[in-house]
Amino acid sequence: MSVDLKGRSFLTLMDYTPEEIRYLLELAAALKAEKKAGIRKKRLEGKNIVLLFEKTSTRTRCAFEVAAMDEGAGVTYLDSKSSQMGKKESLPDTARVLGRFFDGIEYRGYSQSVVEQLAKYSGVPVFNGLTDTDHPTQALADVLTMTENIKKPLDRCRLVFCGDTRNNIAYCLMYICAKLGIHFVGCGPEELAPAEEAVRRCAGAAKESGAVIEHISDPYKAVEGADVLYTDIWASMGEEELIPQRVKLLTPYRVTERLFEATGNPECIFLHCLPSFHDFETVMAAEQMKLGYDIREVENEVFFSPRSKVFDEAENRLHTIKAVLVALLGDEK
Repeated sequence: MSVDLKGRSFLTLMDYTPEEIRYLLELAAALKAEKKAGIRKKRLEGKNIVLLFEKTSTRTRCAFEVAAMDEGAGVTYLDSKSSQMGKKESLPDTARVLGRFFDGIEYRGYSQSVVEQLAKYSGVPVFNGLTDTDHPTQALADVLTMTENIKKPLDRCRLVFCGDTRNNIAYCLMYICAKLGIHFVGCGPEELAPAEEAVRRCAGAAKESGAVIEHISDPYKAVEGADVLYTDIWASMGEEELIPQRVKLLTPYRVTERLFEATGNPECIFLHCLPSFHDFETVMAAEQMKLGYDIREVENEVFFSPRSKVFDEAENRLHTIKAVLVALLGDEK
C-alpha cells in the first residue's frame, strides 16, 4: 500500500489508519538507521518550522529541533513569553500569521482545542507536541521502542500502564494500542480511571484491530503476562497541589521489582516518557519527601535495570518526530 501523508496535520493518532501509523514507524526506523550511518539527505531543505511551547520540555523541544535541523529545516522557538497568542492577538489570528511565515507549526501546551484551531486557521501542517489529553509523538516513540526490544508481533503484546490512567500518556497509549491491535491495560485506582469518552474513542478502532482495552485496579492481577510495564509521574505540570492525594491513591501502583516479578515474563521491559521521579536527587522529590510524601512512581532498581529501555525510548522521540516531519512536510530524495 502506498502511503502519502504530505500536507496533513498530526494532532492525534486517532486521525491515522493502522497502515499510516505502521508507515511512520517503519520510516522512523529507516531514518534512525540513516542517522547512525551518518547519512544526511536534507529532505526538509528550504522549510521553516515554528515551535510554540506553553509548557516547558526537554525531549520534545530537543527532538523537534534536532530532527528539523538534521533534515535541513530552519526552526524558530516561541515560548509563552515570546508570543502574543491569546493575549494581544486571538489564536485564529496568530495561526493565520504563522501560516504565512512557516511551513509547519508545532504546539506543546494545554487544551487539545488549541492545536486543533492552529490546524484549522493556519493552512499548514500542525504537529501536536503534547496537550492535556494527548501526546501522539510520544506514543510513536514508545511503540518503536517496543518493536526494537520485543520479539513477538505487536498484536500479541500486552502493555500495562500503571498509575493515573486518565492522563495524556495513558490516553495516547490507548489510542495507538487500539489502532495496532495491542492489548492495553490501564492499571490504577477507580478514581483515576479513563474518561468514558476516551474509552469510546478507542472502541471502533479496537474492534477492527482486535485490540483489548481494559482497566484493572488490582496491580498484581493487571501485570500478569505483561510485555511492557509503563508509568508516568503522579502529578502533571501545574498539579503539584494534588500530590498528597495522588501519593495516597497511587503508592500501590509504584513500579517495583516485586511488581515486575508478578508479570511472570522475564523479557518484560520497562518504559517511561520521562522525566521520572525514581530517587530523591531532584529538588521536587527531596522537598516532597521532607513533607512526608514519597512521589517516586518507580523504584531506582527498576529504572536502572537491564529491563529498563527508557533512554532508548527517549532517543526514539527524535527519530519518530523526524519521521512525522519528513512524511508530512518533506521532499523525497
